[in-house]
Amino acid sequence: MKRLRIWRRWFTRKFGFARVLCLLMLVALAGLRLLDPVPIRELRIRTFDTFQLLDPREKKIKPVTVVDIDEASIAKLGQWPWPRTTIADMIINLTNLGAVVIAFDAVFPEPDRLNPDVAARTMRYLDEATRARLRELPSNDQVLSDAIRRSRVVLGETGVEQMISEADESLPLTAFATLGLEIDPVLFLYQFPGLLRNVPVIEKAAAGRGLITIVPERDGIIRRVPMVLQAQGNTMPSLSLEILRVATGTPTILLKSDAAGIKSIKLRGLEIPTDSHGQLWVHFARLDRERSIYVSAADVLDNKVPVDKIKGKLVLVGTSAAMLNDIKTTPVSPAMPGVEIHAQILESALTGGFVSQPNYGIALELFAALIAGLFVIAFAPDLGPARLIALGAVFATALIGTSWYAYQYHRQLIDFTYPLLSTTAIYLTLIFSSFVREQAQRRQIRSAFGQYLSPALVEQLAQSPEKLVLGGEEREMTILFSDVRGFTTISESYKHDPQGLTRLMNRFLTPLTNAILARKGTIDKYMGDAIMAFWNAPLDDKQHQLNACNAAVDMLEKIDELNKIREQEAAEAGHAYLPLNVGVGLNTGICVVGNMGSDLRFDYSVLGDSVNLASRLEGQTKEYGFPIIVGSRTALAVKDEFAILE
Repeated sequence: MKRLRIWRRWFTRKFGFARVLCLLMLVALAGLRLLDPVPIRELRIRTFDTFQLLDPREKKIKPVTVVDIDEASIAKLGQWPWPRTTIADMIINLTNLGAVVIAFDAVFPEPDRLNPDVAARTMRYLDEATRARLRELPSNDQVLSDAIRRSRVVLGETGVEQMISEADESLPLTAFATLGLEIDPVLFLYQFPGLLRNVPVIEKAAAGRGLITIVPERDGIIRRVPMVLQAQGNTMPSLSLEILRVATGTPTILLKSDAAGIKSIKLRGLEIPTDSHGQLWVHFARLDRERSIYVSAADVLDNKVPVDKIKGKLVLVGTSAAMLNDIKTTPVSPAMPGVEIHAQILESALTGGFVSQPNYGIALELFAALIAGLFVIAFAPDLGPARLIALGAVFATALIGTSWYAYQYHRQLIDFTYPLLSTTAIYLTLIFSSFVREQAQRRQIRSAFGQYLSPALVEQLAQSPEKLVLGGEEREMTILFSDVRGFTTISESYKHDPQGLTRLMNRFLTPLTNAILARKGTIDKYMGDAIMAFWNAPLDDKQHQLNACNAAVDMLEKIDELNKIREQEAAEAGHAYLPLNVGVGLNTGICVVGNMGSDLRFDYSVLGDSVNLASRLEGQTKEYGFPIIVGSRTALAVKDEFAILE
């Protein structure tokens, strides 16, 4: 455990807390993608919606025709459902026109309410002879059954949440076979406890039965359609899949699966890619606003439809009438008839216009997020904002471009939002961490140097902390020592007034300090009545010799001003006046500057022979009788600015 703590401390110091945190975030975000919560899933499918809006499927050929039970047909023939004899006439006319398969996006779950035997029972004003003749007539359902038997008709059925009736074992089911691992693909299918079916007399005559159930996403948009489902314990094809089976004459539908679920569905000459639940991502074309694939049901019954609209086509019978409530929302249209969705699936199958989300898509997303995240963690803290923004733009463009290329040229749906958001989250964490660290560093600098530097220099240092070298460095500096002459005599006059002495020291040290700070100097320390200061650290000062000399002159002026005030105060109070006289020593040379002291306490200070010489020069001011004495290097640097006596 101790070794683990040592290793953790070493790792944190080596790479920084922010980078370690972001590495953990990268792992957590990868786990989040594997869990695939709703917000991430919603963002992904919205991205795929955008792709479909920008580049919908092109309708190169039109192998499907929709017979539309539209408002005009309902106005002419009456409300839906129409008599089964009318439906039979429609089937006969479509067959005569050469329809390959006729499919109904509708269910006939009850006997026709206009059957002759129903009229015989309910019309009480009829005489018995008429009732008998009505009972002898074939039912409308039988008439429809006969028409269906003479054609290739696929009937629609619907999965429901409650079991309606027991399954009729006598009705044939579409045969399925599996290819792949020995895992029952039924486990991955959508399950419906019940099945809303057609009346048996009609159902038995059909060439096939398919579910018209379309399961919307959470937001109500149709993006994927189950091609195979479980309903009332039976594996059943969707309406569009059953149409394809009947049209191609395929006896058995093959489900290809692996450990993750269903991969694709195979028919004779066709392979339909699906997700693991057997759902097809529908590659939508734009809504057929010109109704080029639509014909009116009334026109079919009146034999007004051109032959080329029906001959050799897969025919879907459905409705676009809003009153019949079969309008769906899709990525390309907020109001698309449900029957057109089935038609678009058939068009995609017959023209090869599928889109799919490949199984390796999630691995690719995780790989992109990992590479981008590691790159940001490694280099972002060391790059400038401009370069970082440029690299971020390149990365985002590469992700979006790759995803768009995969969709446009390979019709594969690969999500770029997860790696983009993952990398952005890591980047923002680094930025926030850097901001917090910089603010703490600036507070530390302001606290540490607020006593040594002028507020302007402190703020400059806080804004550019990289200019500060605390560990120790050699540089040319100008050192100042100042001391009050005869301060011992002055202090003895305050031996009975220590507070007065303190006030006096503060009174003359304050203007002297201000003079130094105003000339960009750094206060090193106060030593009783003496001051030590230096220039050209921690911030560079190219004119440090000149600034130091100006500060020394300013100090003398400040003392003169203070002495005038003190002399006036002494005269008013009747006290003896003792003037303050300052000696200043200046020297320029190479020094070592940095944090110096013990582990518990240290100061930002300066050491070197040049410092010692500045102190000795200050002491020489008594002997030579000059208030300011400068070293040779200082004098050489300011000879054009000051009159210097050698």
